[in-house]
Amino acid sequence: MQPEKKLFTFEEIKQKLANYCVYQDRCHAEVEQKMREFVLIPEAKDEILLYLMKENYLNEERFTRSYIRGKFYIKSWGKTKIKMHLKQKGITEKLITSCFNEIDEADYLNTINKIYENYESKLKGMKEYQKKAKTIKYLLSRGFEYECILQVIEN
Repeated sequence: MQPEKKLFTFEEIKQKLANYCVYQDRCHAEVEQKMREFVLIPEAKDEILLYLMKENYLNEERFTRSYIRGKFYIKSWGKTKIKMHLKQKGITEKLITSCFNEIDEADYLNTINKIYENYESKLKGMKEYQKKAKTIKYLLSRGFEYECILQVIEN
């Protein structure tokens, strides 16, 4: 049995969702997921979404840009992994691609280089080609593109 959903007025729910968006940039899917916590008719959901967009609480491009910055500069994820996670959140390919300019190309290659050197230096007792292969595999798992990895390690 599901726990009883707490009842709020329309205005209270609207304010709660606005606060939810203010706390951190959100995408539509996250806001819709949050709305499921409340008892709302479809028209009320639509009205709240429109309000959040009109008042700029909910902005898909801003969300995408801050998500890309955060995942790259804080978590050191590659573009492939970032793109995959954004698609899971319902962000369009076109928007994702147009927002990737948030990542400076030099920073991107430097990050690959830093992770490469850091990871490879931890590998002990392996032949050079094994270290290289294992490190490339690791970088791919972090979401970096094979071409970029090769560009960095062959210089």
